Amino acid sequence: MKAATITEIKKELTFKSQEDLTALCLRLSRFKKENKELLTYLLFESEDEEAFIKGIKEEMDQQFWEINTNSYFYIKKSVRKILRGVKKYSRYSPKKETEVELLLYFCKSLKDFTPPIRSNVTLTNLYERQIVFIKKKVSMLHEDLQYDYALELKALEL
Repeated sequence: MKAATITEIKKELTFKSQEDLTALCLRLSRFKKENKELLTYLLFESEDEEAFIKGIKEEMDQQFWEINTNSYFYIKKSVRKILRGVKKYSRYSPKKETEVELLLYFCKSLKDFTPPIRSNVTLTNLYERQIVFIKKKVSMLHEDLQYDYALELKALEL
């Protein structure tokens, strides 16, 4: 089965009634956890972006706290998992500042993590790639925000 384009889907949705749209959304949310998370964001959390960011930061703190520090193998797996979650949640928000904010917080948490990430090349490279990615994202923002985020980035450099 070939998936329809966004334009075709948009045209078809204009012909559906309110009840049909509700049924489609509920059915869509049953199939994938990400669909349900996106609908949750759109319905409940998109109005208060600050609370959304705060909730993700708290979840990140919890995940960093739960990392098994017995070996760098487990630390790398856990850090990658946290980063995947951050990237996924940042895709839900249409605001680019949200993604920058979450990635900055991730990098701060990773930099302050014990044992230090400097002892492991893979974690150091992951950290530095995120800093480069944040710099690219910041360059596309408003000038005032660029200045504020540049100050935060300066504090994060190893």
